[in-house]
Amino acid sequence: MSNDQNLAPRTRVAAATLHDVARTAGVSLATASRALNGSDRKVKEEYRLRVVAAAEELGYTANLSAQAVAKGSTMTVALLVSDIGDPYFSSIASGVIRGAEAAGLVVTIAVTDRDSERELKIVRALRGGRPRVIILAGSRFADEAARGALVAELQSFEAMGGRVVLISQGELPFPTVQLDNRSGARDLAEQLVEQGYRRFGIVGASQTLLTAKDRLDGFLEGLAAHNISVDPDHIVDAPLTRDGGYTGTATLLEHAGSDLDLVFAVTDVMAIGAMSAIRAAGFIPGEQIGVAGFDDIPAAEDSSPALTTVAVPLLDLGQRAIALALEPDDSPQAEAIVATSVVLRGSTPPR
Repeated sequence: MSNDQNLAPRTRVAAATLHDVARTAGVSLATASRALNGSDRKVKEEYRLRVVAAAEELGYTANLSAQAVAKGSTMTVALLVSDIGDPYFSSIASGVIRGAEAAGLVVTIAVTDRDSERELKIVRALRGGRPRVIILAGSRFADEAARGALVAELQSFEAMGGRVVLISQGELPFPTVQLDNRSGARDLAEQLVEQGYRRFGIVGASQTLLTAKDRLDGFLEGLAAHNISVDPDHIVDAPLTRDGGYTGTATLLEHAGSDLDLVFAVTDVMAIGAMSAIRAAGFIPGEQIGVAGFDDIPAAEDSSPALTTVAVPLLDLGQRAIALALEPDDSPQAEAIVATSVVLRGSTPPR
C-alpha cells in the first residue's frame, strides 16, 4: 500500500457562525450582533465581554458584506493611486494605512495608471462594495473627459453615506488635501539661481497633467523673477517615470548638450533617470550639469550625487486625507493645504 493510501482524509470544519457565538456566550443573536458589529445600540459590558470571548474561542470572523448591507458601508478605505510602484504614491499609501489603522479601518488599493477612464471604472466597481471612504490620490487632468461622470459617481457614493477625499488639486467638489506644487517649484528655481545656475532644461513638462503643469509654471515663475527664461526647445514632455526622465533628458541633451548647466525634472523618479542619461551622454551629474527634482522620495538622498529636490511630507498627505475623511459631516473644513520646502544637496553645488 502506498503512503498516499495511508493518509487519512482531511476533515472539513464548518466556519463558526454568529448563531454559534450567541449560543456559546449565552446571549441572544441580536445581542451578539450588536456586540461584534459596532451597533449604535449599547450592549451591557458583561454581555459584550462574553460575546467577544466566545468569538475568539470559536474563531468567528464577522461577515463584512453583511455589515455593509446593514450599516450602509464597510470599515474599508479604498485608495486609488496612479502607480503604486512610484515611491511618491507608495509613501502616500503608507500614510493612509497608518491613519486608517489608527481609526480601526482597513485599506484596499487600486491603480489607475493615470487613466481617467480607468479611474472612473474603478470608482463604479467600488461603489458596489460600499467602502466607508474613497481616497483619490493623483493629479487631475486639464482635459479630463470623464470628469462629469466621475463627479456624479462620487456624489452618488456620498449620498449612500460614504466619504470622498482627494489628494490632488482642488479641481473637484470634494474635500481635498492640496499640495502647494507651484510655490514649491518657484522657491526651488529661485534658490538654484542663487546657487549660480542660469541655463536650464526641464523634463516632464506635461500641459495636461495638472501636477506637472503647476510645477513647470512655478519653476518658470521663479526664474522669471530673476529675468531668466527657458528656451521652449529645452522643455521636454515625458512620462513621469524613471524611463521617462531618462529618455526626456537624452532628447534634451541632443538639442542642448553643454549649453545647459541644470536639468529640472518635475519628479524625483524622473530626476534619477535624468542623472543616468547625463552620465550616458558623457557628462558628470552635479559637476558639469546640475540636477533637481521634486518630492524628496527616500531614494533622493541615497542617489549619487544626493538629489536636490522639493520636500513633500508624503506620509502626512496620507494621514491628513484620513483625518479629513473622518471629520463630522457638518465640519466646515473642506481642504488642507500642505506646504513644501527646498532641500539643496550635492546634485546642485554652487557654481
